[in-house]
Amino acid sequence: MLRTRVITALVLVAILLPSLFWLPQSVWALLIAGFIGVGAWEWGALLGWRGPARIALGVATALLCAALALLDPAAIGADGFAPAQAWVFACYGLSTVFWLLLVPFWLRGKWAVRGLPGLLVGAVVLLPTWLAMVQLRAFGAPLLLAVFALVWMADIAAYFAGRRFGRHKLAPTISPGKTWEGAAGATLGVLVYGLVLGHLHLAGKVALPLWVLALLLATAVSIIGDLFESLLKRKAGIKDSSNVLPGHGGVLDRIDSLTSTLPLVALAWLLLVGNA
Repeated sequence: MLRTRVITALVLVAILLPSLFWLPQSVWALLIAGFIGVGAWEWGALLGWRGPARIALGVATALLCAALALLDPAAIGADGFAPAQAWVFACYGLSTVFWLLLVPFWLRGKWAVRGLPGLLVGAVVLLPTWLAMVQLRAFGAPLLLAVFALVWMADIAAYFAGRRFGRHKLAPTISPGKTWEGAAGATLGVLVYGLVLGHLHLAGKVALPLWVLALLLATAVSIIGDLFESLLKRKAGIKDSSNVLPGHGGVLDRIDSLTSTLPLVALAWLLLVGNA
């Protein structure tokens, strides 16, 4: 199992890094559209859909993202920059309201996703993620990679802190393995990583208290994103969103924390730093 996980991870890195740094922006947008389309296909399983319906959902989502990229290339940075257009702010704003205001109640109520409401929730989860992955890359490939690393740092720090010190369950009926000690480890890891990164690249651009607040918020929403997908999988009676990534499950299993974090980071970047 470990060998399979490592091989899959190496293959993903071998695809991600060259694509992230060398692909033209428009091609990157289409590549991520396909990636999100697979995530939408997996979302269909959370809705209880089977066969052709899931495939149609995945294809439709990928085509919608591709259409947005082709119809408004300036918004996705095809010309080397990503201006803050009204629909972009609306997309990120809706995502922010969803993750910060609705999902905490969702986790408390332990609701499933079904029917049209579940379909709309999928759109709110996946479409802003696609937009953020494309726009942040337009601001600079290192920026997007840094955000990926922030979420990975939270996951890794939470894992090791939880294993070493974990005693108090964070959400035992949703994800029994997660602990408050793991969450504290994630917070500490992200603060150390973020403060070093901020000192090197954002000195004088963002006030330190605001930067610390942003890091704390990013950690919290990354944990919320992880818990949200865990809840939906539990409600759907499945362990992994799919098996397209051997040893890792599915696309949603790999980007659960990113779906909640990336749109908020993109919005914060637009508001605090401005257009590239």
